[in-house]
Amino acid sequence: MPTLPVSAPLFRTASMPMPPPVAIPRPPIASEDLALPAKGRDRIWELSPNLHCSVVGTCLSTGDLRQLFVKLNDPDARTASDHALHGRAVRAAGQKEVAGKLLNKLLDKRHEAAIRRFAKARTAAEVRVLWQEALERGDIPGAYWAVLSHPATDGPLAQEVYGEVHMLSHLVGMSNRADIARLRHLEQELGARDDRIARLEERLHQLGAAREALARRGTELEQAARRQAMAPAPAAQADDEALRRRLTDEQARSALLAERLAAQGEAVARLTGRAEQAEGRVAVLQGELAALEATLAERAEPGEAQRPAPALQGQTLLYVGGRPKQVEQLRALAARLGGVLLSHDGGVEDSPTLLPGLVSQADIAFFPVDCVSHHAAGQVKRLCREARKPFVPLRTASLASFAAAVGAMDAVAAE
Repeated sequence: MPTLPVSAPLFRTASMPMPPPVAIPRPPIASEDLALPAKGRDRIWELSPNLHCSVVGTCLSTGDLRQLFVKLNDPDARTASDHALHGRAVRAAGQKEVAGKLLNKLLDKRHEAAIRRFAKARTAAEVRVLWQEALERGDIPGAYWAVLSHPATDGPLAQEVYGEVHMLSHLVGMSNRADIARLRHLEQELGARDDRIARLEERLHQLGAAREALARRGTELEQAARRQAMAPAPAAQADDEALRRRLTDEQARSALLAERLAAQGEAVARLTGRAEQAEGRVAVLQGELAALEATLAERAEPGEAQRPAPALQGQTLLYVGGRPKQVEQLRALAARLGGVLLSHDGGVEDSPTLLPGLVSQADIAFFPVDCVSHHAAGQVKRLCREARKPFVPLRTASLASFAAAVGAMDAVAAE
């Protein structure tokens, strides 16, 4: 019968001692079916240095790192930047010293629940199944540390898990950056409009003062003309005619200024309306970013099981339109909040005849107004009204808009 040598996991550093091969009589089997090695979980310094940055950044918050370095009596632990603390923690992770041991202890304490859940796995295949379940729930930090430190995790599984966490950080960061860029653009535009309105108001004030001065001057000229008319001297007729001409000119100028003043008032009203609309859009974006940040913060809570939001518990959501590459992110978010997300691309590739059946299965329908056809949006509204089911038009097809809408559902359910 052939023998199979048992060696250390492939993702450990080359500096670690390699245990001697042990000849175990058994038939040839796949590597994923190997029994759990007789050893404990890996410590942070026993992992490959390539994994230290992702473990520190994903599994611990900045507050955790700051408290750790305060405990280590780091002189500027309370004032150092987040990036500086991250770099120190990554360096400490590769050293079997006091800082590395405290860092490993902090990781185990923060993610104790996930470690206990993964401790039931005996093979790399079982660890992979538990990781996929955690990934679907959005329970990333604890599961990531539990997988990398698990004694049954091999090199391919560690590389696979690292790649998924790496790409997930790109997806979330890209969505956040796009919304923040739009928010900053709107704030700059709003500030420029406020400056223009201030200049127009100042100009209106000047024009009003000039109009009042012209009115007073016209009144003075009328009074002077009446006095000249009442004078018996023949020479006064010429002066009176000149005064009338001046009065006519001043009245025409006053009328012109009044027209310009009215036009400036209309321009101010239009700009004020546009500024109010921009403020509304800024408020909406701030609400969507707050909802998305709250959702991400909930996912980053260490050592706690994710509880479904009351507004989604047991509900089925239908998402029509949007961007195909973003649907999986929306589905993962809905699943982590305790719901199920059905999707339809609005008729690009999916048949429109599928919509009635999907609406009948869903409790509520969503569609982004900037990324869905008019026909699909109208069909969703009509089907929901006929089935007496709610539908929510989303401002954009972004993850933030969807998170804000789901957060609104949560707020209504809480009331």
